[in-house]
Order: sequence, then C-alpha cells, then structure tokens
Amino acid sequence: MLLNALYKLRKFCVVFGFLLNCFEPSTIGLAQSNNLTADWPTWRGNPQLTGVSTATLPNNLDVLWTFQTGIGIESSAAIVAGTVYVASLDSQLYAVDLSSGKLKWKYRADGETKTSPSVSKGVVYFGDATGVFHAVDAATGKRKWIFKTDGEINSSANFSEDRVLFGSYDHHLYCLSMQDGALLWKVETDGYVHATPTIFGENVTVGGCDGLLRVIRIRDGVEIKKIEAGAYVAASAALLNNRAYVGTFGNKVLCIDLSNNKLIWQYDPPQRDFPFYASAAGTEKIMVVGGRDKIVHAVDPQTGKALWTFATKSKIDSSPVIAGDRVFFGATSGEIYALNLESGKAVWQFETGSAIVASPAIVNGKLVIGTTDGVLYCFGER
Repeated sequence: MLLNALYKLRKFCVVFGFLLNCFEPSTIGLAQSNNLTADWPTWRGNPQLTGVSTATLPNNLDVLWTFQTGIGIESSAAIVAGTVYVASLDSQLYAVDLSSGKLKWKYRADGETKTSPSVSKGVVYFGDATGVFHAVDAATGKRKWIFKTDGEINSSANFSEDRVLFGSYDHHLYCLSMQDGALLWKVETDGYVHATPTIFGENVTVGGCDGLLRVIRIRDGVEIKKIEAGAYVAASAALLNNRAYVGTFGNKVLCIDLSNNKLIWQYDPPQRDFPFYASAAGTEKIMVVGGRDKIVHAVDPQTGKALWTFATKSKIDSSPVIAGDRVFFGATSGEIYALNLESGKAVWQFETGSAIVASPAIVNGKLVIGTTDGVLYCFGER
C-alpha cells in the first residue's frame, strides 16, 4: 500500500514538473556524474542488435526526471556522451541532457518519426514518415544532409565503417555514405522493410514483409542468399555466433544458421497464436522476446526449448533489453517491468499510465524509455 502510494505521489510530481525541485541540483549532478561511462548509440545497443547492455542498474529504480514531448513517443532513445536523443510523433528530434533532463536542442523532421535515432561519429541518423532520412549534427542539432526515399521509414539505422544502412517502405534496403548521404547501393525486396538491418562481419541481414531473410554483402550490395521465414517479418534479427534469432507474424520465433541457411529450431508458443512484433534480446544462455499474446517468452538459444514465460495485461511491442541478471521491457498497458533472468519473476515494476511500445535504453545506472503520451522517463538511483 505504501509503495503504491509513493508511486502515485511521484507520478503527480512528475506530471506537474515538481520532481526535480525536490532535490538540490548539485546533489543530482553528483549522483549521476559517475554513470556516463557507457553509451547506447543505436536501437538494441550494438550492430548485432542483441539488446544486451553492459551497464549496471540499481536494484530499485526511482524516477530521476521526465521530459515532455509534443505528442507521443514510439521510438527508443539513443544515449551518447551524456546526451539522450529521442524522436517523437510531433516530428521533432530532441536532445536532452542525461543528468538533468533539460532540453539541449530540437530538430524538426518532415513528418512524424517512429524510428529510433542512431548515433555515430558525432552525427544522429533517423528517418521519418514522409520517407526522408536525416543526418543531424549531434552537438548542435543542425542538419548535415538528407536523403529521400519513396516510402515511410520505420527502420532504424545501423552502421558499417563509413556506411549507414536502413530500410524503407518503398521495398528497398539502402546503403548510404555517412559523409554526404550519397547512395552507394540499394536492394529491392518484395515488401516493406520495417526491420532494422543487422550487421555481421562484411554482411548485413534483414527481414521483410515478403517473408524472407536476406543476406547482403555490404561493400557492393550483392544479395548472397535469401532464407524463407514463413511469414511477415517486422522484428529485427538478433545475431549470435552466426545464428539469427527473429520472431515472425506467423507466431513463431526462428533460429537460423546464416552460414548454411539452415533452420536450427522454431519456437511455437502453445498457449495462443499471436504475432511477434518485438525483437528478441539474447545471450548465449537465454533468448527473451515479448509477444502480442501478452506474454514474455524466454527460450534456450541452443535448443529453442521454453525456459519460462511471464504474463502481462496487454500485448508487448516493446523489445526487451538485458542488463545484468534482469531483463527490462514495457507493455501497452503502461507498465515497465524488470524480470529476473533465471526465474522470470518480476522484481520491479512501474506504472506510467500510458502505453509503451518503445524499448529501454540503458547506460550505467540509468534506464530511459518513452510513452505514447509523449513522456520520456529517466530511472536510476537518487
């Protein structure tokens, strides 16, 4: 009872902007000054999209600050060098100070943005609903260049050396020069490319709404292989040891060996038949993915056997992130959860009051996530 009351009081303070005034600014800055040792530069945290953070989070997470955007947030944040970059459905890209939650700058795109921004070499990259892909200076918020596609962009950017890769609803995977946005190559598919491309070595793999997982050579855009996924693929593939782990709209999670195009296993939840929209997070010991069946599933990466499940109140489009011995994610019913990786039991929960489809961004000591009512939360230890 007391804990629920405290959460409600904290949420009241957050909404009316009083939370930060409850503490001395110098104390807040001191508490957070030692937590900027790691970055979360891209959606899923790394080029292989494993959704694993090396950060350490406190056992109990408190709201440190909130930031209100114009409309809703469906994309995940990137965090680099103490700055949070987050896009909103109000067509703005925001740069927010991680320590204080104060706005540094904002940049207006051509349309609403659902892609998660990606940061590399001092530049923020993201696409919008009008099909424009933007490169923005991370320090100033000034436009460096733009590139126009013929369809909505929901795919987040990934990087390979001096190249940036992303998909578009115009049925293409694009590879551009990071320097000036020049088109290096594009590969046509037979459906929307919603997923973020996964980098592995000299190749990139991406699933699409044509039900195929494609492997493409990065240097020249040559398609090396096509692998049948059996259904639409909106999720991005997590790559471990040349194996791609990806959920489909055919209600399955697949493990595919990319070296020989072999399906190693498929996980088909016995309870209900619902699509997997969220992407998986995984290590060599566990693979965790949320489904639209309102359940988080943990499976053995080697065998595909279920390790545990956790039921929520609503569908899960928020892709989980693993940090230490816990996995964090949001639900469309408004809760943010932390589950113990070994048991699948909830060890922390916070009620936001608004749906969550974004994924967490985690750096040392802090978790940042947005909600569909436009509030960006930063959790940590005061």
